Amino acid sequence: MRAILLAAGFGTRLRPLTDTIPKCLVPIAGKPLLQIWLERLSDAAVNSFLINTHYLYKKVDEFVEHSPLKSKIKMVYEPELLGTAGTLHTNLDFFDGEDGMLIHADNFCMADIPAFIKAHLNRPPQCLLTMMAFHTDAPSKCGIIEVDDNNVAIGFHEKVPSPPGNMANGAVYILSAELLKQLPQLYAYATDFSLDVLPYLLGKIFVYETNEFFLDIGTLLNYNKANSHATSIFR
Repeated sequence: MRAILLAAGFGTRLRPLTDTIPKCLVPIAGKPLLQIWLERLSDAAVNSFLINTHYLYKKVDEFVEHSPLKSKIKMVYEPELLGTAGTLHTNLDFFDGEDGMLIHADNFCMADIPAFIKAHLNRPPQCLLTMMAFHTDAPSKCGIIEVDDNNVAIGFHEKVPSPPGNMANGAVYILSAELLKQLPQLYAYATDFSLDVLPYLLGKIFVYETNEFFLDIGTLLNYNKANSHATSIFR
């Protein structure tokens, strides 16, 4: 399986840390976040990666140049940010007609990736993608998912004051080859995958919930929480 790792963001909420370090390379217990993703995905038999870059892209290029997985990584620099759906559209050929992963690489994720892939392979037949979800302590700050008895998404609530639950979208997806084939025709003008694509796929999204540690490190508070948790893992 192949994976696109979205790594081009500015990480403005992590300043001043991200004044000199791209968000995807901030250290978690001494390891760059992108390194954690690459190692864990590679261990789960993901064998090819595409990483998009923009902010402080030369530092990401330098990191990849020294990575033992360099030969499996394709770098794509975006002079202007394309948006999550725009990056996907532009690089559809990367998946070579097969199912593939789309991952926001600014999350610290300890989920069981082989189990996630297995869940996708056994998803309900009408579902075109599998979404990773996690339980959040701050539901009003996340995209909250409603599911039916088969764990198929039937509603989204994006950062609303009182969402009906605390199961949040982890922005880690496995996209079926069928969906990837449909994207150019049905979602040609989409820029944000979460806002411009997902709402139109209700009833066709299988939700895999992880009970392992999962945290968007987008704020300094969450970044410190991730480091505190990871210290016991990466000792």
